[in-house]
Amino acid sequence: GKKASAKLVAFNTEQAGGGMLGLSSVKPGSDGEWTVTQISCHSDLVTDMDFSPFDECLLATCSGDETVKLWRLCDPELQQPSAPELTLRPGQGRLELVLFHPTSSGLLAVGNTKSPLIWDTSRQDTPLAVLEQHGDQLQSMCWKQDGSLLASSCKDKMLRVFDPRAQLTPVQSLQNNKDSRILWAKDDLLLITGFDMMRSREVRLWDSRMLSSSVSSASLGTSSGIVYDLMMLSLTQGDTVVDCFEVSASEPFLSQVSHCLTDTATRGVAMVPKVALDVMSCEVMRVLQLTDSCIVPISYQVPRKHSGQEFHEDLYPDTVGTTPAMSAEEWWKGGNKQVEKVSLHPDKQPKQKAPPAKQMPAKKELDPARGCSTSSIPLSTPSSSSAVPSRSPSSTSGLSSGFLPSPSQSAKAIQSMMGPTSKFRHIQGAVMHRDTHITNLRGLNLTTPGECDGFCVNRQRVAVPLAISGGQIGIFERSQPGRLPETALSTIQNSVNVVDLSWDPFDTHRLAVAGDDAKIRVWQVPEGGLKETLTEPEVILQGHTEKIYSIKFHPLASGLLVSSSYDLTVRLWNLESGEQVKLLTGHQDQVFGMAWSPDGKLLATVCKDGKVRIYDPRKSTAPVQEGPGPEGQRGARAVWVCEGKYLLVSGFDSRSERVLYLYSADSLSSGAIASTSIDISPSTLIPFYDPDTSVVILTAKGDTRVHIYEMFPQDPYFIECSSFNSPEPHKGLAFLPKTECNVRDVEIAVGLLLTKTTIEPVAFRVPRVKKEFFQDDVYTDTAVCWEPALTASAWLSGSNGQHKKISLKPKDMTPVSEAPKEAPVRKYLPSSVYLEEKTDEQKKEELLSAMVAKLGNMDDPLPQESFEGVDEDEWDD
Repeated sequence: GKKASAKLVAFNTEQAGGGMLGLSSVKPGSDGEWTVTQISCHSDLVTDMDFSPFDECLLATCSGDETVKLWRLCDPELQQPSAPELTLRPGQGRLELVLFHPTSSGLLAVGNTKSPLIWDTSRQDTPLAVLEQHGDQLQSMCWKQDGSLLASSCKDKMLRVFDPRAQLTPVQSLQNNKDSRILWAKDDLLLITGFDMMRSREVRLWDSRMLSSSVSSASLGTSSGIVYDLMMLSLTQGDTVVDCFEVSASEPFLSQVSHCLTDTATRGVAMVPKVALDVMSCEVMRVLQLTDSCIVPISYQVPRKHSGQEFHEDLYPDTVGTTPAMSAEEWWKGGNKQVEKVSLHPDKQPKQKAPPAKQMPAKKELDPARGCSTSSIPLSTPSSSSAVPSRSPSSTSGLSSGFLPSPSQSAKAIQSMMGPTSKFRHIQGAVMHRDTHITNLRGLNLTTPGECDGFCVNRQRVAVPLAISGGQIGIFERSQPGRLPETALSTIQNSVNVVDLSWDPFDTHRLAVAGDDAKIRVWQVPEGGLKETLTEPEVILQGHTEKIYSIKFHPLASGLLVSSSYDLTVRLWNLESGEQVKLLTGHQDQVFGMAWSPDGKLLATVCKDGKVRIYDPRKSTAPVQEGPGPEGQRGARAVWVCEGKYLLVSGFDSRSERVLYLYSADSLSSGAIASTSIDISPSTLIPFYDPDTSVVILTAKGDTRVHIYEMFPQDPYFIECSSFNSPEPHKGLAFLPKTECNVRDVEIAVGLLLTKTTIEPVAFRVPRVKKEFFQDDVYTDTAVCWEPALTASAWLSGSNGQHKKISLKPKDMTPVSEAPKEAPVRKYLPSSVYLEEKTDEQKKEELLSAMVAKLGNMDDPLPQESFEGVDEDEWDD
């Protein structure tokens, strides 16, 4: 939400649980810069706010903390008040809406979850009236301009009109559609935006004296609107479209004036009061759009010949002034005095107290050179002469792309208040087509230890432990999907129970298997897959004295493997020689997980003794760093993130809640620098990290939900993205190399999901509109992690290597960064509609030809086709 007075702009932020508001000014400060500050208002989310129509510095806020507060604000650069001027405590639960009365001072309409209350702020203890309880959550309220009636819309699909001074029940009500917002247009016309029966968004006009049927309706792509004098503006949170309509008391009640595309999606919007408009530039309306990082003024101007030199009276009828007509008590006793109207003529304005030297002409103040980013369309240039029917203001939508200079402090301030956003927040996981599944899998081993991922995959094949005696492992070729035969399968016979298994990252035929007899067997799968049962391993690694927990291949050096065991040691093995080359000590209890750093120099471990450790195996057998690990003893995993600067540990807290902890790799001893709680569940979340996008994907054996986060090297560290749910509990999720992602579908990760009887590929896609272009903001050059950078012996003797990088861009695709920029498409009425001097015949002719021409435009692209959004085929399951 967001509101503006003639002087100040207030908007919701994500600070302090939403209890803080951001504050800026409508005009820049004396130095030509805008200041953004914040004010702590409530202990819970601020649900609504409203500026007083009679005092540009008086703001009312309401909140989930059940209070309404009135704040006397000052300019953003000054110290804001620490306490409200007044607090109302209705004691009726969470408050959703607050609204000043249009004609009387100190009078508020406050909405709790179900009913509107009328308050006189001079009598704080009780409301003047508690109106009839609604059937469901109250969605919006609006006063009639003369202050006599209050209209409300509610989730129970009813519209109600109240006369609070006459009765507590509605004087008119009617059945409406879902999710609506209500506004009073001029006189007795009520305007509702919402959804029609087909869930398409529409705006309807009703006569409040006769709510039986609507006067007019128009379909549009929006769902929250604002009415402003004769103009109505409509836009939706998250959309990049602003539609402007003219509302009139006679046919054609609703006529569209313009349809603008904005650079970025809307988080909130506020109307600037009429008195603050630049009347000399024929500005008839100004809206402030709140985006993730800036406040954008959208100005509507009428193209006129002498714009800038003379005042066009026909565009500016006298408007309501800022002196209240009566007190709340007078109104409650039946008074109906109206606010005196004032002229908007510049010569008739009250003189400003400020010294003239600091007064800048209004025209300059939104000039792109002063505080607007220069990529904007200058506000003084009509960008489409969108006309409306005769004798009424026509209008132009000039769009600026932000009244805060992009790199400025204020833009950063807003961005930090709004909280950062992730380009992956709408990521979609989807199980691929049945043709790619391996089905009829039988005899799966469901009791692999917690330290094991359950199964392992590479580009060519999948290894799955089976519950057949003798520690057997099924090997399935990815190139041969489909139903497995009912007959007995060829397997690897490990001869002892399998505790962990891992494919060699540089050899798709080599599988290392750890057994509960303290030995590691290395198997070679023949070309083309298993045709017969294997019983003889290529190498057996012996040295551990007790059962093994887990094994991990080195990410850069070929044939180097690390293992952890119940004997509390961690050992390094060289597969070429078949010998143990290092023995690491220091663990006091079960080793839950191990992870190599991306550069292959360090090994991190997380242990049941409550410690996280980092080893430098070539330098020391003892850990080089230690720090406090997760308190819960159920299990944990670790993965290096953000180019190896941080260690992410997935574990449990003392209350058995699953938590992600982030440690700085340079200072484990200082403990986790950030953490985020996920849920309560018994199995450990296994993390997969994609270094190219900094996205971490987590799930546990037996879960149905896959959690996704984007990781950041600075606050907020974690941003939650949308999760993926599998239809039934899965037994494991393992990921394939980046080259398996289809970049034409914007897949950033592809994994294989193991269920009781199937292996199903799952793709994680980022929704994008222009899929014909290569999304180079998502696909950085990726490491060739399937080729070794050096040999085990070279690494052991002190050498380091790094992977080569390759681009994933297919030759026939153009990067989206080089895609031609599309000009926003704007709809407007033909100018012939408002040129009055023509004869009726001429008008008829022109209107007819304009309509025919319009029909011919059916092939033109729709404006929404150029948005960032979701592609057609992504709606399919």
